[in-house]
Amino acid sequence: MEKNERLFADIVESNKSAIYSVCYMFAKNADEADDLFQEILINLWKGMGTFREESKISTWIWRVSFNTCISADRKRKRDKSVRLSMDINLYDTHDEDSRQIKMLHDRVHRLKPFDRAIVMLWLEGMPYDEIAAVVGITVKNVSVRLVRIKEELKRMNNND
Repeated sequence: MEKNERLFADIVESNKSAIYSVCYMFAKNADEADDLFQEILINLWKGMGTFREESKISTWIWRVSFNTCISADRKRKRDKSVRLSMDINLYDTHDEDSRQIKMLHDRVHRLKPFDRAIVMLWLEGMPYDEIAAVVGITVKNVSVRLVRIKEELKRMNNND
């Protein structure tokens, strides 16, 4: 073991109860305390070279421990995700938007597979040159096919 690693191991060993005390103060369970402990060790290791010995090493360890736990707590509060409920069923035809989406889906689904691929890429906002590269035709052919596909979709509208 290198000199720095041995010194670090000794510092951690003599201060681990202080580190764990801070972790348990901020953690909601043992797993979270262990995660915080590891995060503190990482920050201590990274900061070893910046310790200026203006205070006792134990003071510095407490400060790093508190700052790490406070930062983790802030991040946890900031990153709280709220489960969103989808109040719309895209296949439910009770509202106008849903009917339009379902109608478009049904019509596109009736196209030939190659035309369906082209129109789906176009609906995704992909430029003609990228559509051409994906499906293996020329840009001009993409343009011509899209005009024909749009005409076919309009005819479907008249036949529905």
